[in-house]
Amino acid sequence: MQIGIFAKTFPGTEPLGVLSAVRDSGYACVQFNLACCGLPSMPDAVAETTLAEIRTAVRATGVSLAALSGTYNMAHPDISARRTGMAQLAVVIETAAALSIPLVTLCTGTRDPNDQWAHHPDNGDPAAWADMAAEMSKALELAERHGVDLGIEPEQANIVTSAKDARRLIEEMGSRRLRIVLDPANLFEQATPEQARVIVEKAVETAAGHIALAHAKDRHADGRFATAGQGVVDFPDFIARLRAVGFDGPLVTHGLSAPEARGVAAFLKGLI
Repeated sequence: MQIGIFAKTFPGTEPLGVLSAVRDSGYACVQFNLACCGLPSMPDAVAETTLAEIRTAVRATGVSLAALSGTYNMAHPDISARRTGMAQLAVVIETAAALSIPLVTLCTGTRDPNDQWAHHPDNGDPAAWADMAAEMSKALELAERHGVDLGIEPEQANIVTSAKDARRLIEEMGSRRLRIVLDPANLFEQATPEQARVIVEKAVETAAGHIALAHAKDRHADGRFATAGQGVVDFPDFIARLRAVGFDGPLVTHGLSAPEARGVAAFLKGLI
């Protein structure tokens, strides 16, 4: 299991500087974001010179690119917004293929028109699921064409809220390219340590065999997000359960500040 971090944790718009900070903080891989190249996270185009800069940074630092962010609101109530997002996702998928990045991470979306991570009461409407699924089908066509996997992450505020929802979508899509990004802190809102442990245990069992990437983010009992190791998530148990179902992929932390990164790397390395 490799320890990684969101590249955006570190400031900067030059890949070499960002990946050097990642390496110096003790991480072997990143979930990369094109904002680290001075581009929008979802750009309309990526120049060959930018790809060359990223490749140079990877070679110089030895930090591998485990995933690339491709998040847009796949359930946006405005179809024109979804069309724009899909066009930009195509660019991200092509970029991932050009850089040999195996996974593009997605957002299954929300009916909130302003924030793709905000809950909306219409998220449970079958029409919201249908719109998201239609987007996912198009995204998978692109992924198949370019040989890249797509990762969906259960999020309480999004259409896919649980590992059960993620499995349902995988079965509906019928594609081996659709995988799960499992973040224990996104599986509940408020919980005691014991309640959180049970929720995470069931999610790992449900997602078994489909997990491409695990996240290491934490949450306080009152619902506030926390740096890994400072909340109610039992990380030793989470990692043990991932191992028990055969997961040996990247464990990527986020939701922390750059000064905290070295300490979190040491914490997670101590567990694996």
